[in-house]
Amino acid sequence: MADAAMPDSLAHPLLRPATDDEHMALALREARRAAEEGEVPVGAVVVLEGRVVARARNQVETLRDPTAHAEMIALTQAAAEARDARLVGATLFCTLEPCAMCAGALVLARVARLVYGAADPKTGACGSLYQIVQDPRLNHRLEVTAGVRAEESAALLRAFFQARRGRTE
Repeated sequence: MADAAMPDSLAHPLLRPATDDEHMALALREARRAAEEGEVPVGAVVVLEGRVVARARNQVETLRDPTAHAEMIALTQAAAEARDARLVGATLFCTLEPCAMCAGALVLARVARLVYGAADPKTGACGSLYQIVQDPRLNHRLEVTAGVRAEESAALLRAFFQARRGRTE
């Protein structure tokens, strides 16, 4: 199914559950919207009980808020939709490996699973630089699936920063 034709919610009780790849396609759509708005192209989607309950993109520049990462906004939306700060059983899909702030929020929200696209060797806190979401010293740990549509996610980021620097490679 093409990205543009993909519905907001992929799950339907009579159909097969949506795949990680399909949910990541929704996060990639949000990342593209972020880039169009001049934001670092990161998108996130939260799935709870087989249903997409939140979709977000980076809005740091737009909102002039250093905490307005796609993951933080998606968690806030999902908690409002669930009417619960604890998102037990939820999966967060993100185009880029979460930073320390976002990883901490995932633990605090009790998200069950994280699926991300591109690794972030400079600020990634879910395996690259730190391992916050699976730290045995914390009271909650997440299952992590890395690398889903990683090249597509990384390509969006490369293109964004090359354009910002005035290069076309």
